[in-house]
Amino acid sequence: MIRSAFLLSACLVSWSLADDKPFVGKAFTPEKGFTPGIEGPACDAKGNVYVVNFAEQQTIGKVTPDGKAEVWVKLPGKSTGNGIVFDKKGMMYVADYVEHNVLMIDPETKKITVFAHNKSMNQPNDLAIAPDDTMYASDPSWDKSTGQIWKISRDGKTTLVAKDMGTTNGIDVSPDGKTLYVNESVQRDVWAFDIDKAGNLSNKRLLKKFPDHGFDGMRCDVEGNLFISRYGKGTVVKMSPKGEILQEVDVLGGSPSNLCFGGPDGKTVYVTEVTKQRLVSFRSDTAGLAWKRWQK
Repeated sequence: MIRSAFLLSACLVSWSLADDKPFVGKAFTPEKGFTPGIEGPACDAKGNVYVVNFAEQQTIGKVTPDGKAEVWVKLPGKSTGNGIVFDKKGMMYVADYVEHNVLMIDPETKKITVFAHNKSMNQPNDLAIAPDDTMYASDPSWDKSTGQIWKISRDGKTTLVAKDMGTTNGIDVSPDGKTLYVNESVQRDVWAFDIDKAGNLSNKRLLKKFPDHGFDGMRCDVEGNLFISRYGKGTVVKMSPKGEILQEVDVLGGSPSNLCFGGPDGKTVYVTEVTKQRLVSFRSDTAGLAWKRWQK
């Protein structure tokens, strides 16, 4: 009987996922549940979505797979979160753009520590993590329309690996760990860099220039495609590693700030949307790279 019930449940889940049309946005949480600082997001191994600034600034909210949200932790002092990533051990890292930090949070104890700090950072914005758990942080200066990129090693050491850029924002590493992608919000450029064995960057090249609207967060799928939030246009685009636009998804609000992959098969995309201050979701035809890391 238990086996039959399990098989029936598995079939229902499989049917539900298969029946869900890809690239159609749906509201996932109620409007105004987050502040206009809604950002993040990242999924854990159980499919929970963590998003900064739930209900009030300086919080991290936890949203269950069925859309129930609550305050998970409050950040100390003036710390305010932006991008979130998890490492292979399940530790959470949060870009703290106010205090020039990358915070580390133990999900089991909710203990918050400063993993990396550098006063030369403008305001660490978004984070990417390589296969060896080396992190990269985009670091824009919004008032000057400039930016840079930091490498953060496993011991928390910060190294400036790219400077004299535009307003660096969305950032991610390719599935093979050999390419770093970063976009510039104001300049509307998407750049690629080679990553060497030491984690340093070289061979900067323009992957795609967009004619209008801005950018924010950006994540890779398992095939190396980039999903980029188009802030001001109200869409997320799926773009190939060669810069070809493959899909564009309406996210039901004008200001998508970031995104992550989750769901039972890694093909559910969760988008933080500022205008209506909520999470929106849509199904993809490919699984997310960060989700795949949890399967190992």
